[in-house]
Amino acid sequence: MAAGKEIRGKIKSVENTKKITKAMEMVAASKMRKAQDRMRSARPYSDKVRNIAANLSQANPEYTHPFLVKQEGAKTIGLIVVTTDKGLCGGMNTNVLRLTTNKIREAEGQGVKIQAVAIGNKGLGFLSRIGAKVVSHATQLGDTPHLEKLIGPVKVLLDAYQEGKLDAVYVCYTKFVTTMKQEPMMEQLLPLSSDRMQADKGSHSWDYLYEPDAKSVIDELLVRYVEALIYQALAENMASEQSARMVAMKSASDNAGNVIKELKLVYNKTRQAAITTELSEIVAGAAAV
Repeated sequence: MAAGKEIRGKIKSVENTKKITKAMEMVAASKMRKAQDRMRSARPYSDKVRNIAANLSQANPEYTHPFLVKQEGAKTIGLIVVTTDKGLCGGMNTNVLRLTTNKIREAEGQGVKIQAVAIGNKGLGFLSRIGAKVVSHATQLGDTPHLEKLIGPVKVLLDAYQEGKLDAVYVCYTKFVTTMKQEPMMEQLLPLSSDRMQADKGSHSWDYLYEPDAKSVIDELLVRYVEALIYQALAENMASEQSARMVAMKSASDNAGNVIKELKLVYNKTRQAAITTELSEIVAGAAAV
């Protein structure tokens, strides 16, 4: 029964794995609800800041913020790659990094250089392996994103754009659609595109009184606007991470259950074959006597 003992060991091993994946599925489901609530609560703020920024940009045309001006001649673009710190979340990170790779190849084909900011361990490791220039990174952000940890790394690219060292800045992340569906997104962050800063249609134009002055107010507001976009991207990515992990762990638990059933069937067949062989030997021995 050496074969039977080996099969029993495999069954025990798969059962232990199933317990782990089941526990991870339940933890991910609990974190997913919190992450989704955090993401949905951040959306109204992001939308309101977008409307205010659009109205301000139209109300004071004599001053144009550098974020609204298209830079040319630097032949360098910035990439903010948002991934997870941990794995075991299906193909979520793979899809984002594939989109990032396509963008890098497209830029290199046009003779444009890349400067990257990695948010998350998986993105940092990938960018380091392919030899991309990583100017800053932020990792180990935990389950609750904090804007204070993002401002420093991201500000490197924002300052470089204001100085004319970058032609554009893009952010790549995973957008949460439903629990079963998450989409990798590549969006232009700078220069701020007109479709992302669209004022409400049908609304009349506003004029404002600025205190202390228009430049100070618009400069501060547009920086907050960009930070809100990045925070929203991170919140979307975290909600997608927990959803993808829950689905992946549920699939792993189901697969482990199927493997256990197959191993038990093989074990029973092996055991029955051994019993039949022993009975045949006993009968043959009795007949010989």
